[in-house]
Amino acid sequence: MKNQFFLILAVLCAIGLHAQTKNITGNVTDELAMPLPGVNILIKGTARGAQTDFDGNYEITARKGDVLTFSYMGYIADEVTLGDSIVINIAMQADAATLEEVVVMGYSIAQTRSMTGSITRVASAAEMKRNKQQAYHQRLAGKLQGKVSGVQITGANSAAGGTTKIKIRGLGTVKTGKEPLYIVDGVPIQKKNNTVIAQFDPESIAKMNRYHSSKAKQLFGKIAKNGCIVITTKKGNYDIENDENYTKLSENNFEETSLNPLSTFSIDVDKAGYSNVRRLLNNGERVPVDAVKIEEMVNYFNYEYAQPTDKHPFSIHTEAASTPWNSDTKLVRIGVQGKSYKSEELPPSNLTFLIDVSGSMSGTNKLPLLKSAFKLLVTQLRGRDKVSIVVYAGAAGVVLNPTSGDDKTKILQALDQLESGGSTAGGEGIELAYELAQKNFKKNGNNRVILATDGDFNVGASSDKAMKELIEEKRESGVFLSVLGFGMGNYKDSKLETLADKGNGNHAYIDTMQEAQKVFGKEFGGTLYTIAKDVKIQVEFNPAKVQAYRLIGYENRLLATEDFVDDTKDAGELGSGHTVTALYEVVPVGVQSDYVKGMVDLKYTNASSKNGFSNELLTVKFRYKKPQGSVSTEMVHVLNTKTSEMSSDFKFASAVALFGMHLRKSEYKNGAVLKDVIQLAESGRGEDKQGYRAEFIRLVNSVENSL
Repeated sequence: MKNQFFLILAVLCAIGLHAQTKNITGNVTDELAMPLPGVNILIKGTARGAQTDFDGNYEITARKGDVLTFSYMGYIADEVTLGDSIVINIAMQADAATLEEVVVMGYSIAQTRSMTGSITRVASAAEMKRNKQQAYHQRLAGKLQGKVSGVQITGANSAAGGTTKIKIRGLGTVKTGKEPLYIVDGVPIQKKNNTVIAQFDPESIAKMNRYHSSKAKQLFGKIAKNGCIVITTKKGNYDIENDENYTKLSENNFEETSLNPLSTFSIDVDKAGYSNVRRLLNNGERVPVDAVKIEEMVNYFNYEYAQPTDKHPFSIHTEAASTPWNSDTKLVRIGVQGKSYKSEELPPSNLTFLIDVSGSMSGTNKLPLLKSAFKLLVTQLRGRDKVSIVVYAGAAGVVLNPTSGDDKTKILQALDQLESGGSTAGGEGIELAYELAQKNFKKNGNNRVILATDGDFNVGASSDKAMKELIEEKRESGVFLSVLGFGMGNYKDSKLETLADKGNGNHAYIDTMQEAQKVFGKEFGGTLYTIAKDVKIQVEFNPAKVQAYRLIGYENRLLATEDFVDDTKDAGELGSGHTVTALYEVVPVGVQSDYVKGMVDLKYTNASSKNGFSNELLTVKFRYKKPQGSVSTEMVHVLNTKTSEMSSDFKFASAVALFGMHLRKSEYKNGAVLKDVIQLAESGRGEDKQGYRAEFIRLVNSVENSL
């Protein structure tokens, strides 16, 4: 009987305790009744809590008398003592005092010169005032705070030099791919352009409203299932444009041989032009004319040139044939083949990865792709190779000191920890990376900085001119540079090309893991190991055989005639196994052509060639330096007037050049259409082991079918 009494008492106590515990639900909004996602709700004095979802809803188990605390960045914390009600709705008030606070989260960077792990630093008021970008964002914050519903203002995910961030509420709490729909002046914006929306001038905004997921779905359909932000601009006709920058190019014209028989240019092994154009076309976007660099499109593909057999690090090949798109002219191909070395034959490497982890690198095709690409490189490192990692956002810092290529786990872990956030102090990052590379310099080794970024520098030295001056100074250190471009919408091709050109380096654009495999896998040696630098080409045309000539592409690689023999003038670098192809269209003597405006009679110059050179069409001279040398070596190659059937490689290179001319709307394509490009490429496709030529043909077909 006694045991039964205690059992009944225990049950009654349990029922009493259970009766005191209840399920509390509610919704948290701001003062304008807009839901707040990510609000922290804690039972005061305990570690138990919950968080609001995207629509501001929450659920928590508590008892009568418990105190619930509600906290959210930028808002005044609120407390509620539970009574009998099981539904607690809260309207939080904005806290203006927190708007200037800089919060550093996750993997951040401080001004210190060596660091690992997560570091937090809050910039002083004086530091922030010196930062023009910071001031801009603070002014913007003041304009939007309390006026635009659905906007959260917090500190940037950076360190010293960081800037106040303006975020559409909820973006920080949803997973990648769950971004809300933007509608600007009645036009839905494609998600790939969301980064552009975040950057346009706040002065242009007349009104901005945010709808949570359920309401947005009712208004705009499934496309708005993650919520919707509707922006109305003052002009009311906003037309979204991306913020990509390209160097202005003016297509090369025909030059009359009698007036200018010499054509001089620097080689270009960069391949970014093709992969970037491919990305634009695959996304259904218009290709800016200046994004089309024909020489980089042609040089994206490998050609079967014979390896060098003498003391020089590259071999030279020439051929001439009838121009596929103009029967009145001839096409000349000049090919350079760099000597290929096996991995064990290459010198030890001192590599410094310089990685942009700023806020603009947050897209899935930026930092996540970048990390995967670098992992491909790491797998190929040897024990005698050393790797350092420098990152930059609002400031720059070292996250991995020199580490042996054998310790791949340590290197990969450092890459895995990288997160994006903050402004972009690219100049400071370059300074630190070169400082580290020089400190660990390997004599007779491969010393190289590998910069990976979208090029969107906005703190410190950032203009193309400033970058040019900075990198010209750094190249004197003997450290070479590889530049890898990532992303879209704000890709700064002009800046990255400048860095590569002036930094004794090369430039690639990585849009997919397949491209990363090509750059760091199949072309590993060419990407990282320079076998000849300052390689210049000078072609002298025989005026007795050639009326006029035109170099196809290389517009931003042209050199003055006297630069050819000037060893102080910078030119392009050639990597292990690299090929370089240049195409000239020439008008033979005796052919009537609209491209020849009329011969000019010269009083003092005899334009005719001596009889001894009557069978020569042109002479090609090459000058180059050894990777650590300062004096050039010269090579000479003569092409006679004999023409032949085009080889498969020649046909394919011509097809790529013709496609580039089509994209540039060239006046010299002589009425050729895309079907001509496809036919020429098909006939020159050859063995195509890796399928890159087939991919090109599919790309041209897709453009042709879309017309």
